[in-house]
Amino acid sequence: MAKSIIKDKSEALAVRIVRLSRYLTTTKREFIISGQIYRSGTSISANVNEAQQGSSKNDFVHKMNIALKEASETKHWLRLLYKTDYINKIQFDSIYGDATEVEKILTKIVKTTRENIEKEEKERKRESNDKMD
Repeated sequence: MAKSIIKDKSEALAVRIVRLSRYLTTTKREFIISGQIYRSGTSISANVNEAQQGSSKNDFVHKMNIALKEASETKHWLRLLYKTDYINKIQFDSIYGDATEVEKILTKIVKTTRENIEKEEKERKRESNDKMD
């Protein structure tokens, strides 16, 4: 099986999010945002895994798009944690950088896959029209 960069990076981010959530609840006694970021941050890799088992290219792009939205939400919670002094700049910069990298990869995957689907649909239509002539 080919190595999946997005699978590896999203899973590594999920591990960091779990650890961050544990830190927030045990050390900072913060339970609301830590729960939100736990859900969104771990959902990214879960959706990437689901996408790779998708039944079609459309299913694949749908799941990757959900992962992309979860990455965006995770970045929102990270910004909020930083702005409310639950995490410091070093912590923020490190994990936010990882989340941004995952978001960029997902954006490229969704964009490229959608373009490929459109090309295939156009090709099928063209071939269908050629057969009718």
